[in-house]
Amino acid sequence: MNQQKLLDRARHVMPAAGIGNFDPDVIIREGRGSRVWDEDNNEYIDYLIGSGPMILGHGHPEVIAAVTEQLGKGMTFFAQNAHGIELAEEICRVVPCAEQVRYVSTGTEADMYAMRLARAFTNRDKIMKFEGGYHGMSSEAQMSLAPENLVNFPVAIADSAGIPESVRGEILVAPYNDIDFVRALLLEHGSQIAAIIVEPLQRIIPPAPGFLEALREECTKHGVILIFDEVVTGFRVAYGGAQSLYGVTPDMCTLGKLIGGGLPLAAIAGKADIMAHFDKEKIGASGFVMQIGTLSGNPLAAVAGLKTLEILRRPGQYEKLQGIGETLMQGIRHRLESAGHEVQIVGHPTLFDVVFTDSSVKNYRDWLRGTRNKAADFHAYLKKKRILKGLGKFYISLALTDDDISQTLDIVADAANNIRQQ
Repeated sequence: MNQQKLLDRARHVMPAAGIGNFDPDVIIREGRGSRVWDEDNNEYIDYLIGSGPMILGHGHPEVIAAVTEQLGKGMTFFAQNAHGIELAEEICRVVPCAEQVRYVSTGTEADMYAMRLARAFTNRDKIMKFEGGYHGMSSEAQMSLAPENLVNFPVAIADSAGIPESVRGEILVAPYNDIDFVRALLLEHGSQIAAIIVEPLQRIIPPAPGFLEALREECTKHGVILIFDEVVTGFRVAYGGAQSLYGVTPDMCTLGKLIGGGLPLAAIAGKADIMAHFDKEKIGASGFVMQIGTLSGNPLAAVAGLKTLEILRRPGQYEKLQGIGETLMQGIRHRLESAGHEVQIVGHPTLFDVVFTDSSVKNYRDWLRGTRNKAADFHAYLKKKRILKGLGKFYISLALTDDDISQTLDIVADAANNIRQQ
C-alpha cells in the first residue's frame, strides 16, 4: 500500500499521525533478519530492531516455530501457564537479584510496580532517580527524563503535561555518576527515601568505575532499596544482565524487551522478602501491593522469550554480538574523526551512539552539551540512506552481516563529509 496514502489516513485517526514511538512517516511493512521494508518497498538496515527486543533479528525461524506451535494451543488465558513458570525459573537462575519474578506487559509497568514495592517494603515515600534516566511513562518516571530547563539538583522537572505537582515533592534528582551528590542527598533525606532507581548503563552512558558499587553500599547503609532498570540491558549486555556484567547486585530489577522475544512482556524480579508484598496471604492486607494484568505472563510471549534466551545461551552468541558492535563503534569513530569531527562513541558494544563533542560523557548534561544539530543532521542523513536507527542509539543484533556492516560504514563516511560541508 502506498505509504503517503497511509500517512494521510493516519492523520485523521491518530494524534500526530502516529503511534507515539518512531518517526510516523516511516511505516514498516515487514522485517527479515537485519533488514526491514517500508510500505513503499524501501529497504533499510535495521539498528532500531523494535527498540531493542529483536536481538536475533526479525523472523528468526526457531522463534517463529515456537510461537506458531503455541498459537495452536492458545494465545492468552488470564491464568497460570507452564511457559510463564519456566521463564521465571530461568530468570531466577541467572539474574543475581532474582529470587522471585512477577510479570507485567511493559517496562513502564515494571518500573512503576518496582517503585511501589519499594515504598510498601520500606514505608517511605520518596524516590531518587538520575537526571536523564528513562524509566517508562509513569508520573514518577516522567520527572527529569529529558529536561531542557536545567534547574538545580535535586529539584525534579515534569517532562509531560498532566502530572500532579504533588509528584514533584516525592522525587529527588541526582546527576548520574556523581556518588558524592548521592551521599549528600542520602545524609539529608535517607530516612525518607524508599528507593534509588537507576539504569546501570544510563541510556548509552556507562557507569564510572566504582559508581554502582558505591550506590550498593550507600543503599545498604541507609536502608534504601536499590532498583536496577534492566529493561534495556537485561540479557543484552550479558546473559545475566548489567548486574552480572558489572558484578553489583541490586535488591530489585526490572526486565523487558528481550524476555518477550518481540512480544509484550516485562517483569519485576527481586529478593523474596520484597516480592512478598505481592502475596496478600503472606504479607497481610496492610502491606499488599495489588497487581493484575490481562496479558501478564501470557504463554505466547513466554515461549518467544524462552526460545530467544535458549538461542542466546548457545556458545559464541555474546562474543559475536560484541564483536559486531566493536567493529561498528571503531569504524564509525574512524570515519567521523577522519572527516574532522570531534566525537565520542558512547555506550556498550551492544548499544551505543555518536555524541558530537570533544569531552567525555558521564551524565545527561554532558550529553546535552554535545552538538545536537550536527547529531540531528547525522541521524537524518543515515535515514535518507536507509539506515534505520533511533535518535538515541544503535541497537546491535545477531542478524547483522558483514555486508550490513560494510554498507553502514560506507554510509557513515558519506554522512561525515556531508555534515562537515553544511
